[in-house]
Amino acid sequence: MKRLLLVTSIIVGSASMIFAGPYSYGGKEQIAAAPAPCPQWYADYEWNVDLWGTYVFTDTEWRNDKYLEVDHAWGGGIDFKYFFMRYFGLGFEGWVVDANQAGTRTFIDFSDHEFVQQTGRQRNAVGSVLGTFTLRYPIPCTRFSPYVFAGGGGIFGGGRRPQNVAEVEAGEGFDIIRTHGFSSEETEALGQFGGGLEIRFTPHIGWMADFSWNVVDGPENNFGMVRSGLTFAF
Repeated sequence: MKRLLLVTSIIVGSASMIFAGPYSYGGKEQIAAAPAPCPQWYADYEWNVDLWGTYVFTDTEWRNDKYLEVDHAWGGGIDFKYFFMRYFGLGFEGWVVDANQAGTRTFIDFSDHEFVQQTGRQRNAVGSVLGTFTLRYPIPCTRFSPYVFAGGGGIFGGGRRPQNVAEVEAGEGFDIIRTHGFSSEETEALGQFGGGLEIRFTPHIGWMADFSWNVVDGPENNFGMVRSGLTFAF
C-alpha cells in the first residue's frame, strides 16, 4: 500500500511540473531585445543637387566629327532632381565644355601683294540643357545606390564648318583677300542615356560618378561623357 502511494505521488508531481510550463526566475519572463533598425541614407521624397566635373570624348577623330570637332574636352555642370518616390526622379541638367580643337586651322590673306599665313587653334564653348528621368535603387542597409538615367534636350556652340571667303577690294588695281574661316554656331537636338553609382557620406551629402552616351542630331556627332562630383540632398 505504501509503495502504491509513493508511486502515485511521483506521477502526480511529475505531471504538475510538465503542465506548469517553463520555470520563471523571479516571476519575470526573459524577452529578446529587438534589433536596431537600419539607418536611412536615402529618403522616399527628396531634392538632389549635383555639382560635377566632366570629361567628353568623341566617337570619331576630330577631323571627321561634325559638331564638337575635337577628340576630347573638359568642363563641368550642375543638375537638379526631385525624387517623388524612393526609386524615381525627374530633373534637368546643364553643362559646358571647352572644345579646344586638337588640330590647327590655316588662315591665308592676300593683301597689298603680300602673302600672310597664320596658324592657330579654334576654341569653342559647347554646352547643353536637357530634362532627365532617373531610376535608382538604394541598397537596403548600405550607403550605395546604383542608378540609370535618360534625357533629352538641346546642344549649342558647336557645328562650325570650315569655309573659304574671298573678297575683292577696289583701289589702285585691286586686292584679293582670301580667308579660311568658319560658319556660325548651330543648335542641335541631343539624346542621352547612361548609368552610375552614388555613395552617401551622410543622409544629405554624397558622391556620384556615372557615364552616359550622347546622341546628337546628324551623322558622326555622338560622344561619351564621364561625370563625377558631389550630391546634396534635401
